Amino acid sequence: MLKLKKNLYKANSKKRLLSLVAEVKSFNEQKKYENIKLVDEKILAIYLNSQEILTAMTICDYPEYLAAGFLYNQNILNKLEEIESIEYNEELSVVVVRTKEKTLFEQKNIKRIKTSGCALGTIFGDMFNKLTPIPKTNKTQFKLSHIRQLVKEINLTPSLYLEAGAIHGSVLCSSKQPLVYMEDVGRHNAVDKVSGWMLIEKVNPEDKILYTTGRLTSEMILKAISMKIPVLVSRSGFTKLAVDLAKQFNLTLVGRFKGKRFSCVSRKTRILFDE
Repeated sequence: MLKLKKNLYKANSKKRLLSLVAEVKSFNEQKKYENIKLVDEKILAIYLNSQEILTAMTICDYPEYLAAGFLYNQNILNKLEEIESIEYNEELSVVVVRTKEKTLFEQKNIKRIKTSGCALGTIFGDMFNKLTPIPKTNKTQFKLSHIRQLVKEINLTPSLYLEAGAIHGSVLCSSKQPLVYMEDVGRHNAVDKVSGWMLIEKVNPEDKILYTTGRLTSEMILKAISMKIPVLVSRSGFTKLAVDLAKQFNLTLVGRFKGKRFSCVSRKTRILFDE
């Protein structure tokens, strides 16, 4: 079975970050040439057994987590035990998820829906069959002061965003510390990597927060609900449909989180306002 690092929050070493960027010569406003760092975007084909499911634009740092998380969030896979192996071929830029038995997805033509996600995000019609509301019995509360501290720590953590920009980040947190930090050119890719890490490492989502730098559209809400995470926080704003879905599925949704300011538009009872 797939063996990957368990604690990835501290994995963003300078050496690793530099391996994911390229330098190009630029002519700036001071009429001088300078070298600037850019994220190195690549094509990745995701296969389920012998069938190609998706071609993604990604930085290809954790393709196994991306593939597993994408398939799980789309309701194509439902549990870790279905996976026999995950193989990544760097030369071909292909990742193959092999299952023990043929999946329902391979047996029928499932409707695809284009979303507002970067790089033509896609969700599959059967995804909606998987979604169930976050249980109202989930009484987990998160102190506002702890959330502020988490966001501050995340913003100061070495990252591709600080190194080169043009990147989105998603961070899974417990009530007191970040657990895993994923980045990618598409915000949905970053969330799928977190989902894949949770699936493979068998992480309990019921007492977790998901922080994302991206805007909160319907697709992001659906992914958080699929992952069964009770609280979703972003420094960006949201769409009306995203808010409606969060209310419908009992998700605590907090956006525009910058400095002392924020907007909680759904299930504020999970936030303990201790300030």
